This record gives sequence, C-alpha cells and structure tokens, in this order.
Amino acid sequence: MATIFCISGLMRTQQLGLAWLLLNRMEQQLNISLNWFEALTQVQVGCIAVGVYEDGELTPEAAALDAAGLLQAAVDAKDMTGKVGSSLMLRSVTGTGTERVLLVGLGPRVALTEAAFLKAVRETLRWSTRFAATEMVLALPLNNVAERSLDWAVHHVAAAAIESTYRRDRLKSTREQEPGGIDHLILHTRPAATTLNTLRQALASGHGTLLARELADLPPNICTPAYLADRARSLAADYDFAVDILGPEELAALHMHSYLAVADGSALEPALCVLHHNGGAAGEAPIVLVGKGLTFDSGGISIKPSAAMDEMKYDMAGAAAVLGVFRAIGAAGLALNVIGIVAACENMPSGASVRPGDIVTSMKGLTIEVLNTDAEGRLVLCDALTYAERFQPAVVLDIATLTGACVVALGTHHSGVFTRHQAQHLELAARLVDAGDEAGDPAWRMPVEPSHGEQLKSEFADIANIGSPGAGASVAAAFLERFTRDYVWAHLDIAGTAWKSGGDKGATGRPVPLLARYLFNLADSRQQESL
Repeated sequence: MATIFCISGLMRTQQLGLAWLLLNRMEQQLNISLNWFEALTQVQVGCIAVGVYEDGELTPEAAALDAAGLLQAAVDAKDMTGKVGSSLMLRSVTGTGTERVLLVGLGPRVALTEAAFLKAVRETLRWSTRFAATEMVLALPLNNVAERSLDWAVHHVAAAAIESTYRRDRLKSTREQEPGGIDHLILHTRPAATTLNTLRQALASGHGTLLARELADLPPNICTPAYLADRARSLAADYDFAVDILGPEELAALHMHSYLAVADGSALEPALCVLHHNGGAAGEAPIVLVGKGLTFDSGGISIKPSAAMDEMKYDMAGAAAVLGVFRAIGAAGLALNVIGIVAACENMPSGASVRPGDIVTSMKGLTIEVLNTDAEGRLVLCDALTYAERFQPAVVLDIATLTGACVVALGTHHSGVFTRHQAQHLELAARLVDAGDEAGDPAWRMPVEPSHGEQLKSEFADIANIGSPGAGASVAAAFLERFTRDYVWAHLDIAGTAWKSGGDKGATGRPVPLLARYLFNLADSRQQESL
C-alpha cells in the first residue's frame, strides 16, 4: 500500500511539485510466495528459472523440465556454459506448461558457494524485469548453498527481489519505459513454518530498506527536517506507533544546546522525532535506535570542498535507517518494545552559525569546545543519546554517517561497530556482527578505549568536538561514549556503506538489513525461551 504523507512548513512551489511527483510514483509492489510443485512441467507461468552447473550438468529441477531434451541440447551445444552469472532464455520448450525457461549458471558442481548463488539470483532477477510475464517460478537449488540453510537462501532471494524493484528516477519528468516486469515471484520450495516466518521477516526488512533508500536519495530541498517528521507521523499512522515531534522550543527546554548549536545556522527548524513501538511486554526495557539526521551538511563555517558536496544529502542516512527499521518492525509485528529517535536538522553557514572556538553546553551538562563545525554529527547525537536515558533502555544503538576515517579503515564493505571493551558491550557487538553476516550487510567491530577519549582533551571545556590526529573513527566514537555510560550502547558508523558514489551512485539502505535481523533474532530467541 502506498504511504501517504504531507509536508509541513513553508515550501517553494517547485518543492511542492516534486512532492506531488513522489506521491504518484511509488515503487512496484512485488508479491513473493513459497510453493512446492510436484510436477514443474505442468506449471503454467510466464517463466521458470532453473540452474545449470559449469560441467554441463542440469540441476534436478532443470532435469525435471527437460522431458524433450532441449535444455541439455542447449548446454551440449555450448549455448549455455554454466559459468556463474551466465544465462540463456529459451521459449516454447516442448513438454512444459511455461512460456519461457531461463537457464542460469551456478558455477562448479562441487559446492554451490554463497557468492555464486547470490550472483545467480541477481541474474535471474535481471531477466525478471525484461519480459511481460506476470509470474516467475524461481527453481534454483535453495537447499544446496554451501554452509547456508534454506531459510538463509529464502531470505536473500526475497531481499534481492524487493531491491530489484527500486528506481532512482522518481523525480524525472520523463522516465525510461520499462519493458515489463513480473509482479509475482514464486520460490520453488517446501514451505515449512520456519521458512514462512523467514519470508515474512525478509519482506518486512526489504521494504524497510527500500524506504531508507528512498529517503536518503531524496534531494535536500525535499527531505528537510520537517519532511522527516511528516514521514515519521505517516509511519505512526500506518503501523499504530506512538510518535512525538520536538521542535526548537522543546529542545531548548530540555537544554539540548549542543544540538541547537548545529541547527542555528539554518533557516530550517530542527525536529527530534520519537517513535514508540510497543510490541513487547508492558514495562519491558526497550531497544532504542538513534539516527543522525543531518538533511544537508555543508560543514557550516568549516565549509566542505565543493566537489561531491551534493552527496552530503546522505548525512541523514542514519535517520533514514531508523525509519526504515520501524517500517520493518511494524510490518512484521515485532514482539519487542523499540523506540526510534530521529535527530534531524541542517548544518549551514550563516551569521547565526556556531563558530570554531565556541563553547556549547550539552543536555548532559558537559561543555564542548567546537574546534570544527564539520564535526557536527556528534554535537547532535550527544544530546539525542542523553535524551535516550529517560526510556531506561536495555540497549541503545546509534546509527550515523559520522567519519571519513571509518571509510579509510573499512572501505565501503563493512559498517563499523564501536563498543566499550566490556562483557555486555562485546556481546552486543558480536550479535550485531552476526546479524550483519546473516543479512548480507556486513559489519566489523572497532575499538573504543580510554586512550581515544584522551585525544579529546580541551583546555577550555570538558571535551573538544575533534581530537588529536589518528584513530579518527574511534575518537569520534569516544566522544559519543562520554554520553552513554548509563546504559549498554553501540555506535554504527555507516559513512562508507550508506551510499555509493560514481556510476552506481545512490543510497544502499544499509544498515536496515543488519538492524532488522538483530531485532528479529532477539525477538525469536525470547519467544523460544518462553516456550
């Protein structure tokens, strides 16, 4: 169902026109189901996708379709190599009820690796958008991925299928005409109870990831703090969440002067959006997610170089992830209490901007010497993390595009997971890393030690907002750590993983898959304990 939203505040006519386009260009809704067909030859659909190994051997599913020997003949004639990612579309295959049979290469027969399987799935889905059939059966060997379960395979097929529906051209006045595209994908497998639950969670996580991508890809003249607040209200209406939106007066009353110092340079008012999902037991301590929501980061007075500054619209990807996770947990009916905090504002240069050398006072009461106004995310997050204390949380996770240093350390492959070196925090980090591995959204634990905090010493205030050179990502995490000592906490630095640059430029939706999987695992384990 399309999400309907409104836009608060004063906006130019052009912005209202762009918002109208968004309302009328929602993503394709793809139905995904599980079904076991005793006789694939009798299934009447637009296409059935089956696998071929590199040695020319057909999978059992492919062999079952090949009563007339046409599939094996194509392989023997080298029309289909079986190499990973190769494919061949055949039409009018004698002895079947399907219009098309898609042969997809799986690589060596010895072991169907995770990477080979996922590449084959992506190749299958690429074809699924190129013909006019409405239904496709994916009959790849879901049970035979090396060291992975059926549930893992179902999850990743569903996630990839939903991802394949995303388009970045929603704001173009004219868009390329798509040649077709299925609206129903059927996975050929026996639908056990656990697999059905896996599919349900995968669909929820996938659509949450799409929301995060959509929000992060929006231009900053549309995706303002007020817009994020409206999307939070829309989610609350769709999934029966409670929601609170705090504006500048409320933030000032809470003494969030560090947060407000960043927002003061912009003509746009900040908005702290707080969502409440009460799916767990009454009184159960919640998981709190805190997202950095800088809808545009110019650097402030410490202005950034102009090259690629447009990508600073992605500085709200942490906030987008929180909203994406809430869409996932709402759709899945998660049996946990979860609170989402979106700390939204804009960092702009003006006569009202915070300056290098200014000292601001945080909600915690700690004074902060601002040495660089481009280290603004931590100034916003420290107050949001202090605000999280009031919920007496079981765990607090903050998600932020915080440092370029994390990109240097981990590249674009892994998100950084920063925790204190204490038992509870190490266990939390391990759960997050494991969840990322399961979800195909990898993360790596990084250190936060007292020595990193020493690099933030100031002669004039309790703490500086940047530290001495070296270990920049850990030093930034150490700044946040000063404000999180009353609860179990982890910081996810997604500066390298939240979006891609270059020819494939755009938001990734990460780390929604990781966070959703972490929460689903936690809910599932608690359910098992109660049985």
